[in-house]
Amino acid sequence: MALLSRARVVSSALFGRMVQHPPIQRAFSSSSTPYNPMFSLDISSQVGSCMPISMMRIGTIIHNIEMNPGQGGKLVRAAGTSAKILKEPSAAKLCLIRLPSGVEKLIDSRCRATIGVVSNPEHATKKLRKAGNSRWLGRRPTVRGVAMNPVDHPHGGGEGKSKSSGCRGRVSTTPWGKPTKSGYKTGPLKKRK
Repeated sequence: MALLSRARVVSSALFGRMVQHPPIQRAFSSSSTPYNPMFSLDISSQVGSCMPISMMRIGTIIHNIEMNPGQGGKLVRAAGTSAKILKEPSAAKLCLIRLPSGVEKLIDSRCRATIGVVSNPEHATKKLRKAGNSRWLGRRPTVRGVAMNPVDHPHGGGEGKSKSSGCRGRVSTTPWGKPTKSGYKTGPLKKRK
């Protein structure tokens, strides 16, 4: 209790001192002081600012983009990635954005994004030194089905490097015999709207 009352006395003393001696406001000219981006009126030029896409201008480099307003960042979040605004956001409700993959996507102008590029661009060039590095990341070894025995995988067995066993070969399947390639869906079916 004594600490709380002491903190109040100190804060009131500081506040009273600030009221007695207001800060002097000076007119800064471009010739007298160096350029400071924080004094700039254009908020969209500040890297790291998060705002709706409608407040940004064309050609802005952005990341951490929402897909629906208020949903939170979903796109362009990996290390060293960035997207670019291609169409003027304020002109229409939808804004055209080029993603790192090269795909151009229409996104609601009310969605928020962060200006700039995600840090750590060297992440893509990093090489794993040994098999243990991959294990530290939680990745387990993957073995080809062709290299297994017939009891372990439908592709297993055969003499030499046979194409999925059998004389004519067999379509690519999972270890449980379900087809995997040529557009065959193995996951749970999604309800169509």
